[in-house]
Amino acid sequence: MKINAFADVSLRAMMVLAAAPAGGLLTTSAIADAIRTPYNHVSKAMAKLRELGMIDVERGRNGGARLSNAGRSATVGQLLRQLDPRQDLADCVAADGPCPLINECQLRAALSRAREAFYRELDGIVVASLPTTGQMTPVFAAIGLRPGL
Repeated sequence: MKINAFADVSLRAMMVLAAAPAGGLLTTSAIADAIRTPYNHVSKAMAKLRELGMIDVERGRNGGARLSNAGRSATVGQLLRQLDPRQDLADCVAADGPCPLINECQLRAALSRAREAFYRELDGIVVASLPTTGQMTPVFAAIGLRPGL
C-alpha cells in the first residue's frame, strides 16, 4: 500500500508540529524548510489540516500553526482516510473507457478490504507520538529551533 504525496506531506507536517516547543507556533515556511518540501505543497497540506480541525492557526506577524487537541489525538489511520479521497486503489479503466470487468468485480472489493485493513493497522498509532528527540533535533536545528519533546 502506498500513500499519496499529499498525505505524506501532511503527516510529516503534523509530526513537526507535534515536536514543536510547547505552546510554540511554527510558520508554514518553517515547516516546509524542516521537511524539505516546497512551500506550496506544505501550504496546501496546512490548509487541509486546518479544515479537518487538526491544527490551530494564528494569523499576523507572530502567527503560525500548532496542533489542536484533535490533532494531538489523531491517528495515522484516521488522517489517511481523510487525506486520500480515492475510492478505488485500481483505476478500473481500459484504453477506450471503463474496464469491461468492472461489473461485480471481486478484485475491487478485495483491494477495498485490504486498504481498510491497512488503515485499521494504523488506527492504533497516534501521529503526535511518532516524533523522537533524536529524529527531530537535526530537523529543528535546520530551522534554528530546538524540539519541544
